[in-house]
Amino acid sequence: MKPPRPWRAEVASLTLAVTLLPLASAALAAVPPPLTPTPAPSQTPPALSSHPQDPSAHPSPTVPVVRPWRRVALDPDYAGAWVVAGELDGDGTAELVSARNVDRNDVHYTSAVVAQRLDGQVLWRWGDPKVGRKKLHHDVACQIYDWDGDNQNEVVLCAERALVELDGRSGRERRRLPLPHDATDCLVFANLSGGPRATDYLVKTRYTQIWAFTQAGDLLWTVTLPGGHRTAHQPVPIDLDGDGRDEVLAGYAALNADGSTRWVAGSTAVDVARGHCDCFRAVRLAPTPAESRFVMTYCGANNLALLDGLGRPVWELSGHHFESVDVGRVRADVPGQHLVVDVDHRPWGQGPLWILDERGQRLGEIMTDYARHHALVDWTGDGLDEILVAEPRALYDGHGRLLARFEMDAADLGDPRAPEAAEMLGLVGDVTGDGVPDVLLTTRASTAVYVYRNERGRKPNPPAPLGTGVNFTLY
Repeated sequence: MKPPRPWRAEVASLTLAVTLLPLASAALAAVPPPLTPTPAPSQTPPALSSHPQDPSAHPSPTVPVVRPWRRVALDPDYAGAWVVAGELDGDGTAELVSARNVDRNDVHYTSAVVAQRLDGQVLWRWGDPKVGRKKLHHDVACQIYDWDGDNQNEVVLCAERALVELDGRSGRERRRLPLPHDATDCLVFANLSGGPRATDYLVKTRYTQIWAFTQAGDLLWTVTLPGGHRTAHQPVPIDLDGDGRDEVLAGYAALNADGSTRWVAGSTAVDVARGHCDCFRAVRLAPTPAESRFVMTYCGANNLALLDGLGRPVWELSGHHFESVDVGRVRADVPGQHLVVDVDHRPWGQGPLWILDERGQRLGEIMTDYARHHALVDWTGDGLDEILVAEPRALYDGHGRLLARFEMDAADLGDPRAPEAAEMLGLVGDVTGDGVPDVLLTTRASTAVYVYRNERGRKPNPPAPLGTGVNFTLY
């Protein structure tokens, strides 16, 4: 492999449309106005790019190779492409939970689940491995969560027409609650009742309707086409006003804890009716909603926007299919939070990952084979986040410099464009129990999970919880 090519800050071949919006509230006046991104030069140097086929086939001698701490062979019958991690058996390290799904015309449910220790030993299996598939193009409704607050995680999933709660240690069915037809697209825990912790749950169809239930399975409310628009892929519960109850970012609409509409995000740059919300993330939470900042991607409408907590756009970037956003600190020389977002629906070998500051200034681009799955992790211990991109199995800094490649057996790679190949996923979470987030990579054939122990990363305060966290999503 040739050494990495020079990093560039702007790309002439990509059209960047920027809409700057006046801030209508005095509460927002103290926020610096968005900066207009620097126009692309007429002759732009080539982008930093990963190898278009196999980055480990001809590794550069100057780029460190991270060898796996564990290779966990997944159960060949019950495992699927969906993988989450969490403490199940009380041994102080995380276990892996993998799930298959049945998909019919973009309506799917969880059909089989397996829980395994890091040595590959199977803890338990659930479901019917003879139905469903390993692949996914969506979240699979299977989460790890201490639902009853007894310091022991359960595994909770959406099967066909039922929500199933499994004992985390044994896989035994504890409860089975009825679900509305097709309300199995994803599963989210939220605090809608104002209790000390999140015990309510949200389920939804693919794009049209969302339901909220209590822990006992009693219906709180249901909303069809929230705010007049399609639902997001995953509802996001956030307490926007500090009243102890979560609001729900259900798509373009924010819903109050009782399901009523709080606000609907608009746009002066695009027609929001063309699509739906792909991703919603908190950028900065402030004492008042007007001072808070959130980022949203608009699927179909090809838009990325920074919103305040009242749903008003602060700035927008349009013209590309932005998908998922990571929020963190990747550059010491640029103040504020930074956004890392992939541009999807591009040909293989042309997967851009954009880096922006909080004001919409594009700091640069990393070009990869396929940028869809990415995450942030402090891998070097400098207190800044590095950027993990799953498909090239690579780690970059906020300047776009290639820092490391993650080793994987050639037999586990396969052809990423083969019909049976699943997307390689990159996950971050403490697996070893030391409070420092580690890196996990899945294989394209859903045969194994590779665990890379983070030996230099700085332990966050508070320490990272065991596993990949509650309400895990690929969006």
